[in-house]
Amino acid sequence: MNSDVIITCAVTGDDTKVTKSPHCAVTPREIADTAIAAAKAGAAIVHIHVRDPDTGSFSMETKHYREVVKLIKESNTDVIINLTCGMGGYIVIGEHGLKDTPAPGSDFCTQEERMKHVIDLCHEGLYRPDIATLDCGSLNFGDGNRAYISTPNYLRQGAQIARDLGVKPELEVFDTGNLWFVRQMVKEGLLNDPTMIQLCMGIPYGVPADTGHLLAMINALPPNAIWSSFAISRLQMPWVAQSVLNGGHVRVGLEDNLYLSKGVYASNAQLVEKARTIIEAMGARVMSAADARERLKLG
Repeated sequence: MNSDVIITCAVTGDDTKVTKSPHCAVTPREIADTAIAAAKAGAAIVHIHVRDPDTGSFSMETKHYREVVKLIKESNTDVIINLTCGMGGYIVIGEHGLKDTPAPGSDFCTQEERMKHVIDLCHEGLYRPDIATLDCGSLNFGDGNRAYISTPNYLRQGAQIARDLGVKPELEVFDTGNLWFVRQMVKEGLLNDPTMIQLCMGIPYGVPADTGHLLAMINALPPNAIWSSFAISRLQMPWVAQSVLNGGHVRVGLEDNLYLSKGVYASNAQLVEKARTIIEAMGARVMSAADARERLKLG
């Protein structure tokens, strides 16, 4: 069991389903406010996607990330900022091979373009993030013809970009092969200790959210890894207990689950508060941002 637990709150994500929640943050101000509220409720880390303020759809624009990070920092809230670099990997396959591929809905681009907002903010200096995510493999995303593509060489490049920028990569692991490649990057010296790994469970069609698969992944972690795990939808809160019991940290938030209880929409702060209650009821301590920063060896 883990006695000192880092809570990450993934505040909005990129999925359009999140927008049906009245608590879904869309504008930079709303995203910053919900992240600040989550931090005050006990989240040491906030994981941030941004959206187009006019349409509510996902965005990769540096200007929106800049505004969100600026507002969080100007609030004087002590929280670790984790920016997604997962956008830009989707390809929708047509029904007729290359004749109609990529189909509408594709956003596939280079690894550098996926990380452009992080590169921009780090070079500007004022609003640099602490952490940036790398999605560590390719995945059939849902039931249709949508796939997420993240190849070994793209990931090697992403790890090198993060290292050059002085930003810690959070390695998003959606299946067992993803974790295999994380170990390969460790072997190649592309990742600094401690590696930070997020085990993402129950996302169709990655690794199923059950105890057997979680334990298999825990047993395959590289040495010195600091790991967290989450499951989506109604398994979010049971997974808080599951992760802590098995020695990990936790992630909650509207990116992964919209509800506090059946039919009751949650805010991010409410989800963090509920996770904190579970963690403390288990006899563990929720770590502050300062403690988590030291544990993760963030600059």
